[in-house]
Amino acid sequence: MSLRTFRRDRITKPIYEWAAKIMPPISETERDAIDAGSVWWDGALFTGNPDWNELMALPPARLSQEEQAFMDGPVRELCAMVDEWKLVWEDRDLPKPVWDFMREKKFFGMIIPKKYGGLGFSNTAHSEVVRTVSSASVVAGVTVMVPNSLGPGELLMHFGTDAQRDHWLPRLADGREIPCFGLTSPDAGSDAAAMTDTGVVEYGTFEGEEVLGVRLNFHKRYITLGPVATVMGLAFQMRDPDNHLGRGEDLGITVALLPTATPGVSHGDRHVPQFTFFQNGPLYGKDVFVPLDRILGGEKQIGHGWKMLMTALAAGRGISLPSQSAASAAMCARATGAYARIRSQFNLPIGLFEGIQKPLADIAANAYLIDAARRVTIAGLDQGHKPSVVSAIMKYHATDRMRQSIEHAMDIHGGKTIIDGPKNYLGSHYRSVPIGITVEGANILTRNLMIFGQGAIRSHPYMLDELLALSDEDEKRGLDGFDKAFWRHVGHALATAGRAFARGWTGGRIGPAPLGTAMGHHWKQLSRYAAAFALLSDLSLLTLGGALKRKEMISARLGDILSELYLLGAVLKRFEEEGRPEEDRVIVDYVMAQGRARLADAFTGVLDNLPARWAALVVRLVAFPAGVPDPTPSDRDTTAVAEALMRDSPQRERLTPDLYLGEGHAEHPMKDLEKAFALVLSVAPIEKKMREAKLRDRQAARDKGVISADELRRLEEAEAAVDAVVAVDAFPMAEVSPIAAQHKAPTKPARTRRQPQRREAAE
Repeated sequence: MSLRTFRRDRITKPIYEWAAKIMPPISETERDAIDAGSVWWDGALFTGNPDWNELMALPPARLSQEEQAFMDGPVRELCAMVDEWKLVWEDRDLPKPVWDFMREKKFFGMIIPKKYGGLGFSNTAHSEVVRTVSSASVVAGVTVMVPNSLGPGELLMHFGTDAQRDHWLPRLADGREIPCFGLTSPDAGSDAAAMTDTGVVEYGTFEGEEVLGVRLNFHKRYITLGPVATVMGLAFQMRDPDNHLGRGEDLGITVALLPTATPGVSHGDRHVPQFTFFQNGPLYGKDVFVPLDRILGGEKQIGHGWKMLMTALAAGRGISLPSQSAASAAMCARATGAYARIRSQFNLPIGLFEGIQKPLADIAANAYLIDAARRVTIAGLDQGHKPSVVSAIMKYHATDRMRQSIEHAMDIHGGKTIIDGPKNYLGSHYRSVPIGITVEGANILTRNLMIFGQGAIRSHPYMLDELLALSDEDEKRGLDGFDKAFWRHVGHALATAGRAFARGWTGGRIGPAPLGTAMGHHWKQLSRYAAAFALLSDLSLLTLGGALKRKEMISARLGDILSELYLLGAVLKRFEEEGRPEEDRVIVDYVMAQGRARLADAFTGVLDNLPARWAALVVRLVAFPAGVPDPTPSDRDTTAVAEALMRDSPQRERLTPDLYLGEGHAEHPMKDLEKAFALVLSVAPIEKKMREAKLRDRQAARDKGVISADELRRLEEAEAAVDAVVAVDAFPMAEVSPIAAQHKAPTKPARTRRQPQRREAAE
């Protein structure tokens, strides 16, 4: 008996039998989700020893000359055509000239290859277009975003037949067809496998001929572009009760391409998502019969719909919503920094109050981090990766931190952004927050089940091989596969424990950092946390097994650690790629301190709640002998980061690049804010002279010769500009309410000696 055979039969086999009992088999739906997309940098982080040089070697996201010209031309033109308040208050839709312009300039065909009439843009261009357009209009951003992410176009390029591509892609590219995708139904939201929408294989009449096809019955809701779509991708459960196809009765989730003019399909009603009036609504199908060639990808793709959807999401989820979130976060940073500088209370700009500086610094940090992670992600996508776990990280954390930024921005602005109207530049971003949080995988589901739950299987160096071996119906083959994977896993775990010990007991001082980088101490700390994460993950999986699926709070915290490692690595890479600006060091230090505090919270949460107390003790002793470090940004750094948003500087431009600020509109609230900000900064030296002379009244300062006539004029001009920004909208009663006539305007009674007597009589 060889040593390997002895090991397999005497040592591995009992472990194999034990593991088979505690680990549930992988379902077909789970297998499809796992196989979708690819492993990328998430796999390196799961090893516990990522080579940061590989991350630094990733080419940065760049636009081609053609793509930059599109950004400078059609994108800016589109932004100037949209009046977001008029859209919400009056039109409840984008005007026809805007729809026509988007068709003409092929905004709906950005990702479609040029050979099919599309623009053939990179993921970087796709992201930048959505980001800039969304800064001008959430509605326009969504309208551009959806046809270029999860929809028929993306699915056709990956899975369509040649005939389907040749027919549909040119029509989608030039806007003759408006696409939508029908996935969610009343009975199946996050649990898409539970959908009750059906397609039954049978013979029927189509265009006068008897053909084998599918009879569809469905009810879909929350479908963006649904009310105006001319073609829909439809996900449904396909059944073949008469076994026409010879594959049995239950064929699984399948996707069909369905013109919405097909008899039996009805649409046109609208949902109103948070009074954000992008086109969204239900679609219905009753006894809709179509031939089998309407199955996306043809008969060979029958039953593979879930994998198709997950593959498309693996890329699209990393682009669309993170790009919108980056736009909102940057807009919050730019607008709130300017407002905090021009708005004064108690004779001081409100941005000088420390109570304002903390949320303002957090807004700046979020803008820096979200965009850093967005750039790394789209750079990876442009290299051909389709990282499903990274896309889930981006979807959750970009939208969640965007929400934090908008809440902080609203707090700082106070009543200014509470009152809706054309003067409110944050209202539409605030209203859209729950939409981003919910769509393309609800954030609760994404954090608790997907990031670590999917990552532990897909991205771990050995876990998938072990689970596949345990699920193998051939027990001998399964045992052989498990033996190979398990002992490699053991060797990996021992190496991980050694790294975690060395890095933990030295406080991260000996952790690796990429060559030639400026902030080696931050990289080394990430290396320490990566080793601790790998150790904690292995022990959690070992002690909980399949029960980890049900321990969602522990899984969520492990996902938080994985996410933070990805996001903070992106922050450090951004600092290097932008040339290590000295003034940005404080922002990076602030973000890293925040990130390490979040890491501490996540590590502590897992260690305090891990049911196997011995495993928690091992991790504490090995990786955190002095306790989990829990740093916080210093007050000095907080002030410095907040002040970065209140200065007109290259640093502020780096934090808030490529936003639409109303330059194409005759009147626009951001245009007014930018003007007031520039004027207030320009008169700061004049105000300083007045303070030194202990004068507050401008005319008194002029009369005493402290300031000149021109300086007085400039002060008055600045004050008028500030007043225009601080002002809020008020509407005639009849315009606000169609039943306003029931309220009579109060009149002041005449002051007479009999007035009290009348009041007493009324009482």
